[in-house]
Amino acid sequence: MTRVGVVGACGRMGRMVCRAVVDDPDLTLVAAVDRSHVGESIGSLIGAPKIEVWVADELHELLTADAEVAVDFTHPDVVLDDVRWAIEHAVDMVVGTTGVTEADLEEIRTLLASDTSESNVIVASNFAIGAVLMQRFAAEASRFFPDVEVIELHHDGKADAPSGTALATVRRILQERAREVRGPTSESIPGARGADVEGVRVHSVRLPGLVAHQEVILGAQGQTLTIRHDSMDRSSFMPGVLLAIRAVGSRPGLTVGLEPLLEQL
Repeated sequence: MTRVGVVGACGRMGRMVCRAVVDDPDLTLVAAVDRSHVGESIGSLIGAPKIEVWVADELHELLTADAEVAVDFTHPDVVLDDVRWAIEHAVDMVVGTTGVTEADLEEIRTLLASDTSESNVIVASNFAIGAVLMQRFAAEASRFFPDVEVIELHHDGKADAPSGTALATVRRILQERAREVRGPTSESIPGARGADVEGVRVHSVRLPGLVAHQEVILGAQGQTLTIRHDSMDRSSFMPGVLLAIRAVGSRPGLTVGLEPLLEQL
């Protein structure tokens, strides 16, 4: 059984990941790290009172518990420090924390390329399988439609905008396009056309009641094509998280996104 620790264990996603690990017969939850609920049983917080894993506020708890894989759902301000620590201490890591930049990914690659590194890392902007397929389909469609815009909608507690999924979608689209994206139109009020991400307009909506939603609207003469994915509940992310936990040990270095893992389904 793979020994798993969760960093950010008491947040909304962290608790759900803990429960998913507990319910998986091939995984065992051995550590829960968070700055809140320190000293409490994570089992009591996730509705599994028989699980006697106590919340700690230091990453060293992962070593004490002999965790093989750490899952990070924390905050953009601390996630890179967590990854650095995991690489330094030879712990594989699955990162679902939003806000990881291209510069961050490059640093992670460099750290993992060291002769002394024994860790593997998977960083995914979205763990919903449907969101991964949305990005794939949008990239394919962008070869045939000359213009595209992205609208992403998330709960009002999300720490970043645009979302990591939206930025990853734009990167996929730009890799596939046979022509440059049409330049931005004029704005009577700055920001009315959304963020300009390398020529693709991205619009971010933040409202209570939302979870995670994105649509890619592609336009051509006389027609549009809309590709949309909706996560109605955070449970939609759990199959992807579990897939990454099982896969990270066999994927040397850095893996970005879930798509490289889909062949394992």
